[in-house]
This record gives sequence, C-alpha cells and structure tokens, in this order.
Amino acid sequence: MDFQSLKPVQLEIKVLGTGCAKCRALEKATREAVAESGINATVTKVEDIVEIMNLGVMRTPALMINGIVKIKGKVPGVSELKTLLEQQIQTK
Repeated sequence: MDFQSLKPVQLEIKVLGTGCAKCRALEKATREAVAESGINATVTKVEDIVEIMNLGVMRTPALMINGIVKIKGKVPGVSELKTLLEQQIQTK
C-alpha cells in the first residue's frame, strides 16, 4: 500500500448557535479540543437562526461533525469533545 497517497482525515465541524454565552463556550471548547488533539479539522460558527433550523437543529448550542449533529443543548468539556473527535477519526 502506498501510504503517501493517503489523505489525512479532515473533519468539518460546525458550532451552531446564535451567539449566547453557551454557544460561545461550545465554540471555544471545540477549538481547544481540536488544537490539543492535533486533529485536522475546520471549525466554523453558524449564527444564522434560519440556517441552523434548516440543518434540523431546534436546540442550541449544537455541534455538527461532517454533516451529522452530535451534540445539542449542552456544552461538554474539552476532554469529552476530544474523545468525540477521536471517535470520528477512527470511524472514517
């Protein structure tokens, strides 16, 4: 197998929330978890309520990884987020 031709796993992470304190806390914790784990990921913040509802989310803050909502209505700690991200890498 030619390992040089393999692409590293890239996660697309969206933090969904209108800008409340919990939404900002989830974004901060997510960015910390990504940085600490060294995972290759892009983190974007979605604050537009119409876009959030179009994604099927009615409870914020929420965390979406590769198009799938993984967390709704709570702010997990950095260690819990790191575990979740590492699980996503392993299932790729």
